[in-house]
Amino acid sequence: MPAPDTSRPTVFSPAVLRRFAVYLALWLILIGFSGTDLAVGVVTAACATWVSVVLLPVNDRQVSPWAVACLAVRLPWQSLVAGADVARRALDPRLPLQPGYITYSTGLAVGPRRDAFRALVSLQPGTLPVSVAESDDLLIHCLDTSQPIAAQLAAEEVLFSQLTRGGAEHPK
Repeated sequence: MPAPDTSRPTVFSPAVLRRFAVYLALWLILIGFSGTDLAVGVVTAACATWVSVVLLPVNDRQVSPWAVACLAVRLPWQSLVAGADVARRALDPRLPLQPGYITYSTGLAVGPRRDAFRALVSLQPGTLPVSVAESDDLLIHCLDTSQPIAAQLAAEEVLFSQLTRGGAEHPK
């Protein structure tokens, strides 16, 4: 008799229940707490949980609430500062820009975590990941290459790696 498949999470595993709770909480925040809406929300959260487990399987990493809080505080502040800098440069008649590309070597393995990091970096005004270079480095378009973009990306990567316990897959 073959051994049971333990690679798939059970319906009531803590990771699956956390996902369900997050989706249900999101539903309740957006729609409300009335009886009919709650019933629809439970069904919707169950469907969203199922789809999320199929598309992004549950792994043994847990999200660090402290790292999420740090990122939640840092991201809007950095976006505000960087947005103000981009606006100042755009409105300055001398246009103090030095647009160009830099390559950034990341310690994140190719996969969903690295893609999520690229998405996070794309939210920062003045930088946009455009592709993965031939060497698997990230190619980043910058409005001003004279800025310490690589150092800023390294700081973001450290914070992002702390989002999951265990950090980066292979440190630099």
